[in-house]
Amino acid sequence: MTLDEYQKYANRTCNLGLDKQQMLQHALFEMCSELGEIHSFFQKQYQGHKIDEYDLKLEVGDLMWGIAEFCYANDWSMEEIAEMNIEKLKKRYPEGFTTERSVHREE
Repeated sequence: MTLDEYQKYANRTCNLGLDKQQMLQHALFEMCSELGEIHSFFQKQYQGHKIDEYDLKLEVGDLMWGIAEFCYANDWSMEEIAEMNIEKLKKRYPEGFTTERSVHREE
């Protein structure tokens, strides 16, 4: 499945009754809350919990859903955003990650 295919399927479950501003806010709330849920898996390790990888993957999927909604509200393609990110990373780390380039970024 491509990112744009994922976005198409994910958008079927967006509340299309929201205006653009409401959808953007909902997407931001969704992304923040899902990131918090992902974070809680790791926080709970300090309380003796084991990370359930399957459940963690489901939460990462929920985060992706929020990203898809945010992109939809902005009329952006997830594939375009992913490609832009890779191009930025190629410029930042042309030979792959190095601490030196991370610490002394040109941008």
